[in-house]
Amino acid sequence: MMEVAMGNLASEQGQSADVKKFGERMVTDHSKANDQLKSIAAKKGVKLPGRELSEKWKSDKDYIDAMVKDHEKDLAEFQKEAKEGTDPDLKEFAETTAKMIQEHLDLARETQSKLK
Repeated sequence: MMEVAMGNLASEQGQSADVKKFGERMVTDHSKANDQLKSIAAKKGVKLPGRELSEKWKSDKDYIDAMVKDHEKDLAEFQKEAKEGTDPDLKEFAETTAKMIQEHLDLARETQSKLK
């Protein structure tokens, strides 16, 4: 949910066309992943916590740097769940989503290199 909120902000307030495009991609892909996770949670009777936007940034570079760091952390967590998780639905979600996160990380790094 944080990725969606930050992506909206980046797509609206980013200075670089690449950052705006990246923000739009975060909104689209993470909204879809959030919907899938909500469906799994509902099926299992789990309520997901909401998350408000807690991070602010001063520049496109700050945003992209945060996205690289966040996606590196998320990728490791999703890959671990895909390998070691015990719930088959969550394992499948983690495996599928890890591929998307890897794409986002690659795109974030590419965008980051353009901002330096």
